[in-house]
Amino acid sequence: MTDYDTLKVAMKSGKVAEVKRLVDVFLSEGASAKDILNIGLLDAMNEVGQRFKKNEVFVPEVLVAARAMKAGTELLKPHLIKAGVQAVATAIMGTVKGDLHDIGKNLVIMMLEGAGFQVIDAGVDVTPEKFVDLAKQHNAKVIGLSALLTTTMPSMKAAVETIRAAGIPAKVIIGGAPVTQAYCDSIGADGYSPDAASAADLARSLVA
Repeated sequence: MTDYDTLKVAMKSGKVAEVKRLVDVFLSEGASAKDILNIGLLDAMNEVGQRFKKNEVFVPEVLVAARAMKAGTELLKPHLIKAGVQAVATAIMGTVKGDLHDIGKNLVIMMLEGAGFQVIDAGVDVTPEKFVDLAKQHNAKVIGLSALLTTTMPSMKAAVETIRAAGIPAKVIIGGAPVTQAYCDSIGADGYSPDAASAADLARSLVA
């Protein structure tokens, strides 16, 4: 029987072909898609996230691990659907209006996917109304707002106000280089995270 640790090592090393091969082997040996996802892929991604939080690994390592996880998850998708396995929740993630930066947003998306969320990428320069529309369309439980510029932080406030006015029950989390917990409190968001791995932990705690 294949060892889950072997799969984890391959995933953390970003070995896409090896991850796909091992997932196929697990499936052929009768392992459940849910176990392969949770014990193999998500556990490994969570470990990468925690190490990233402690500055033990950096963005390139996170990116290669996330790419390997995505490859493995794609193979598992039909089996997960057949088994009725649901995502933890759906999250909408976007960079707010006026801001075109996406590296931080993309990292958070990877961490959220690694934490078992289905993530809808709203993109960059996202209007408050688009966040509302996507949240309604996908019945999102979490909306993540990213900003890298102090000049676009007011767009976060506008988005929170629009989301609240629309009666969207999703939890709103915010982050980005200039953003602070004090700013989060001042605009009425549900949570602030200083980094991508913490954002995934925060989202999980808010929907628990």
